[in-house]
Amino acid sequence: MTTGSKIRSGALWSFMGNTGSQILSFLFGIVLARMLAPEVFGMLLTIQVFTGVAGFIAGAGMGQALVRAKDTTRADYDIVFTLQLVIGCGIYAIFFVAGPLIADWYDTPLYGDLIRVSALSFLFRPFNNVPASILHREMRFKDMTWVRALSLLASNLACIALAYYGFGVWALILGGMVSPLITIPLFSILAKWRPGLSLDIRRAREVARYGMLVSVTDIIVYLRTRASAFVLSRTLGPAAVGLYNKGESLAGMPNGFITGSVYQVLFRALAAEQDNLDKCRYLFFRSIALVAVYGTPFYLGLLWLAEPLTVGLYGEKWLEAAGPLFILAFAWPFWLLDMLSGAVLAAFAWLHREVLSQLASFGFTMAAILLALDFGIEGVAWAIVAAAAFSAIYMYVLASRCLRARWYDFAIALLPAVLLNLILAIALFAAEHVLPHQLRATPIAYVLAMTAIGGIVYGLGFLYAPIPALVGEQARWKTKLTQCFRAG
Repeated sequence: MTTGSKIRSGALWSFMGNTGSQILSFLFGIVLARMLAPEVFGMLLTIQVFTGVAGFIAGAGMGQALVRAKDTTRADYDIVFTLQLVIGCGIYAIFFVAGPLIADWYDTPLYGDLIRVSALSFLFRPFNNVPASILHREMRFKDMTWVRALSLLASNLACIALAYYGFGVWALILGGMVSPLITIPLFSILAKWRPGLSLDIRRAREVARYGMLVSVTDIIVYLRTRASAFVLSRTLGPAAVGLYNKGESLAGMPNGFITGSVYQVLFRALAAEQDNLDKCRYLFFRSIALVAVYGTPFYLGLLWLAEPLTVGLYGEKWLEAAGPLFILAFAWPFWLLDMLSGAVLAAFAWLHREVLSQLASFGFTMAAILLALDFGIEGVAWAIVAAAAFSAIYMYVLASRCLRARWYDFAIALLPAVLLNLILAIALFAAEHVLPHQLRATPIAYVLAMTAIGGIVYGLGFLYAPIPALVGEQARWKTKLTQCFRAG
């Protein structure tokens, strides 16, 4: 298989995997949200503020270092496994001691036990991370997709069963620990990997150097994204955290399964082609154009349907989550630009520059949240949009310097998405005034009707609008649809 074929196949399976995972999580999330109160999710998110930071330390970015490396040996995998195992054991020991202190700080004794049990995952991670890195390096996204789908299904079913029997927040903690019990053996078999220890200090330093930069960057990004949960948990309480997060998770879902899928493949492709700047520029801006085309209609839909979608899916008790959902939809173009610019910096080992960018963005985010806190969770959402804009501009400046790209190339890349979504907005506006009042009064029926109308209009526009930049994609989809109709 050629490199181009691997990239296309990898992008497809990465997209399918992320999309499938997001859809499964979304559907199971609806069930769990109807079974559990917002404060239960708020407690989990509060715990994850701490364990999430430690998670990046546990991985130390060494998995990404393995993926980026031009050549690897068995010794490289052994040293990464050894380092991650030692770090994971150290992190668990710290959380075991710190659990009661965190509980006292929040004046919630339950947090001590929750964090001690949740931290057990750090003992399992090295056994999962190394074979996953091998499969990622080999661009075996198809294998990774079905394993992760299976583990996600089992984990969520466990959460629902435990929630049904009244375990509350423990249902989310214990159910989440089912996943590694499936991924570890299956990833190891598929990657033909077995654990091995190594004390090669010289090689460890070489692997850890790049990984350290990745890890520092990831930690700062995580702190920036979790700043809202941390501040809200200390001020407005776990219920506010749960409500805000529900809106945030819905807003982030299309970005996660579209941009997140492309990031993984773009990073690997850019790393492989890093000596060819013309090819890298093409890959970067082509990725921006296609992600914008496929992702923007979802965000236009969220702007239009935030309140009926939230109530229809989760019930009236989650109504306040609609405000953050509507507001955070405005962050979409900034999330897109930020993430794909990050793939450029990671592939070209410009992470030392990205660290400064992320530190500045973290400081901006914290200041914006604190200033907006008096306006509740909606004020915090506007603060996050402003912070996303700041970070995206900073990251794009770095990426454009790295690739020696022009500023207006980004605007040109967005043009097809702008034209198609202008058509979609006109169609939704017209449909709003045509649908009967009885339909608009029923949240789910209204959402389904508007989604169907929007989907048909956007699909036809995508296939037949005379947009030169989309000629290749239009031809490819027309061929696929023709083959499907003939097969049917």
